[in-house]
Amino acid sequence: MANPDPEKLTPSSARVRRARRLATRRFREQAGEFLAEGPQAVREALAEPQTVLEVFATREATEKHPTLPVTGVRWTVVSPRVVDAICQTVHPQGIVARCRARHTDLSELLAGAPRLLAVCVGIRDPGNAGVVIRCADAAGTDGVVFTGHSVDPYNPKAVRSSAGSLFHLPVTIGVSPTDVVARLRAAGLRLLAADGTGEHTLTQAAEDGLLEGPTAWLLGNEAHGLDSVVSGLADHRVAVPIYGHAESLNLATAAVLCLYASATAHRER
Repeated sequence: MANPDPEKLTPSSARVRRARRLATRRFREQAGEFLAEGPQAVREALAEPQTVLEVFATREATEKHPTLPVTGVRWTVVSPRVVDAICQTVHPQGIVARCRARHTDLSELLAGAPRLLAVCVGIRDPGNAGVVIRCADAAGTDGVVFTGHSVDPYNPKAVRSSAGSLFHLPVTIGVSPTDVVARLRAAGLRLLAADGTGEHTLTQAAEDGLLEGPTAWLLGNEAHGLDSVVSGLADHRVAVPIYGHAESLNLATAAVLCLYASATAHRER
């Protein structure tokens, strides 16, 4: 429960310095922990048992969100300076949680017989990674796989951009692209590469029934798209049609269109 009075923590206190170190990927991987900033992310994290290790919050944030402090989770009321020291945002919302990372092995993910997966290959922008997770969650996707030299989905910006969706669905990291492709195919998923030069448009793919079965969408790097080797391993390359004059769509927009197209095909079937 929340402490009745602010603890005398400062930006140089050991607990604060340890939490601040979670801004770096190396320390996140060593500790098996990450930060969730803001009331929405903290609320979703608290809904998952054994996820939140401790919460730092200002008195104002604690009073504004009285239902958030829960039994069994250490909730420390601190000064705004302490929250500012931990958070990576310019204007923190007064609350941040130190959370236990939830790693889902690819074998565990595939054991659930997924119908729809998003596979991020070499995505580098943490904001995009978070938005893809959020889109995947909204579309009812069974999980998101980060492969290749992708950004860490537990990056603070990625966690913020996911708007709590990181806590709603399995996320898998650390598997090579070729291994992912081989194992997804062995599990019976159709591999569709989101590729602006694909031989099918998204509309044609839907009309031809390519979106109806268990599907994994391969989503490439923001600047360069999918690696040609990975794209060549896909069953089909699918382009989102552009009817206007835009040169291309950004990664997150393409992801949501592709995932929703498959989700719609599954439900119509």
